[in-house]
Parts: sequence; C-alpha cells; structure tokens
Amino acid sequence: MSLANPLWGAPRIHGELLKLGIELSQATAAKYMERHRKPPSPRWRTFLDSHLKQLVATDFFVVPTVNFRILFVFVVWAHHRRRVIHFNVTAHPPSEWTAQQIIEAFPWDTTPRYLLHDRDSIYGDVFRQRVRGMAIREVLAAPRSPWQNPYAERLIGSIRRECLNHIVVFNESSLRRTLKLYFKYYHGARTHLSLEKDTPETRPVQPPDLGSVLELPEVGGLHHRYVRCAA
Repeated sequence: MSLANPLWGAPRIHGELLKLGIELSQATAAKYMERHRKPPSPRWRTFLDSHLKQLVATDFFVVPTVNFRILFVFVVWAHHRRRVIHFNVTAHPPSEWTAQQIIEAFPWDTTPRYLLHDRDSIYGDVFRQRVRGMAIREVLAAPRSPWQNPYAERLIGSIRRECLNHIVVFNESSLRRTLKLYFKYYHGARTHLSLEKDTPETRPVQPPDLGSVLELPEVGGLHHRYVRCAA
C-alpha cells in the first residue's frame, strides 16, 4: 500500500487498514512502510491522468516515399477522447512551420492548458514564443524517454501498423490524403480499449432490430466499418 501511494503517511495507511478490517497499531504500520530516500512526487502517469482534459501532445514521425524522399508528419493529439486535432505533412519542417501548425490546431479560444512534446530542436525559439503567446504551458519529456509521451507514441504505432505499412507513398499530397482517410476511420469507426470499446467520436450502439449488418470499406479497403441498415 505504501509503494502504490508514496504520498501517504502512516496515519493514512493505518486508516485504510482499519477500513479493511485489519486491526493493528499505527506504530506497526509505520514500522513496515516503504522508506523513500527523497520526498515522493506523483508519478508521471498520475500527471497525465490528472490533466487528461487539459493536455495535448505533439510529435513528428517520418515516412519514406517511393523515390526514397523523407516526409515529416506532424500530429497534434488530445489525450481526452483520443482525438487527432490536427496534422500536416512537409519535407522540411522549420520551427516557423511548426509554430504555424499550432495556430491552425487551436484557433480562437480552444487552446489547451498543457502541451507535451519532446526536446527535439525542431521545437525552436519561434515555436516556444508562439506557444507562450497563446498562454499554453509546455511540458517537456526527458531526453530519450519516449515513454513519457506514451499516447502519441501509441498513436504513431497504430498509424504505421494499420495504414502506412500497407501502402506506397508517392508524395506529400498522397500521404496527406491517405492520413485524412485513416483519421476519419480512426475517429468514427475504430474502437479503443481505453474508451471502453467506444470511438473518439462516440459511436451509438445499433441493436439488431435496426436491420441487417452492412459492411462499408474504409481507408481504401484496409479496414471496414459495420452498420445496421433496414432492408
């Protein structure tokens, strides 16, 4: 119990044990508590979960084309409901281009409280000045620690496994078109374990009395969406 709750002291743990019907003294609880070498702080996962609705993440990943050019894909992703807010593709992503993507992702009063990203030099001074000007607080992942941006890493893995690994990319426009189709499927049809098998854009349950099941191709036939339709 003390390992799972490093902020709890002996009185708190003693109280929980009493609620579980375990009779012992507070001194005994204190004796067997895990000793921390330094004042404990909430775990990284706790921070992510606590700020779920106010936190968005950004990340880049690269995609090779048929003629071996490298394209960069920039993704802005909301932790709440697992939504892709914005994406774009470019062959050369300077800091000015990245800063412009943040403006396009959050028009008017839709800015989040926190923006999580890594320490790549692509997020240069222009980008950081733009983020500060929008009253967004940056949260920087530690160097070489992709696990601190886990949801974005998982999203990129899904994009590769479910889409990009099965197609040939010709140029920027073809990649942008393919990703647009995939994100449409991702938001409206693909279920997520973390959303209790729902989709980012809530998908209603269709009972059998609505009709027979109809199969609709998505992402050029790589995936399918299933709906009920009256005969």
